[in-house]
Amino acid sequence: MNAARLMIRLILPAALAIFSAAGLTGCASLGKVTEVVAAVGVATGQVTEEQAESAVRTATAVAKASEDITPEQEYYIGRSVAATLLGKYKPVDDAELTEYLNTLGQALAMASDRPETFGGYRFLVLDSDEINAFAAPGGLILITRGMLGLCRNEDQLAAVLAHEIGHVQHRHGLQSISKSRITAAISIAAMEAGKQLGGKDLAEAVNAFEGTIDDVTQTLVVNGYSRAAEREADLAAVRILHRVGYNPNALIEMLEAMGRGLKPGGLDFAKTHPKPSDRIKVVRPEIARLAAPPAPPPKRQKRFDNAVALPAK
Repeated sequence: MNAARLMIRLILPAALAIFSAAGLTGCASLGKVTEVVAAVGVATGQVTEEQAESAVRTATAVAKASEDITPEQEYYIGRSVAATLLGKYKPVDDAELTEYLNTLGQALAMASDRPETFGGYRFLVLDSDEINAFAAPGGLILITRGMLGLCRNEDQLAAVLAHEIGHVQHRHGLQSISKSRITAAISIAAMEAGKQLGGKDLAEAVNAFEGTIDDVTQTLVVNGYSRAAEREADLAAVRILHRVGYNPNALIEMLEAMGRGLKPGGLDFAKTHPKPSDRIKVVRPEIARLAAPPAPPPKRQKRFDNAVALPAK
């Protein structure tokens, strides 16, 4: 075994153990441990300075993955996700609808467990027949015209928005990004362990790591959140709807409507979400434990009908 591989075998397990034990917050400890071990290796002639630097770069990549994402960073990550979506879909140009959607969305967000974000919650309708909705990190929530068309009343629209707010509340986007960043860092570690990367190769590896967040924003759109995340968002939606005075059963109504309207293998909710029937099984017991909401006032349906009369394509 050559010295570079020996060095990585000595450093990486211990460094990653410290990294894990620190709960993804031990950047300083990880860097110091690696630097000390690398220095000892150079001093004893076990590795060259170049090989030691390679090991330190590995630790730096892993440590970088553990950096806490601040609310401001979350906001800018969310903006990049929204920018990706708006590069694919045009927004619906309807000021009254946008204002209505944001008024409703803000009321729901205030009843969530995370009523404030760095940039605030923002809601927008995308001009697409697809049945879908997206929650970008930081509170940027987008719903397609196709999804809006499934809603028959304000309670059902509130259910869709509350589900997406649930994703923001639980920071599901950031959880996905963090995992991907760690994967990228360890990939670099594996590359370093397998061979001694030279200037250009190492630069390319580092650049690939730096671009991981941009890649993940697209992954979130294409692959969707995990089943566990969808369950959390659904349960959060039930609680949000109940707090505001909407009927939580509207979430079941929307899931049933999506089950009828979605096409298997399509590019909408059917691709990025668990089966509606499975989600209904999760939320029904939670809803049954809540007191029945009062009957909706007539003006609620009227304002919904006035705002959601979408213009012709």
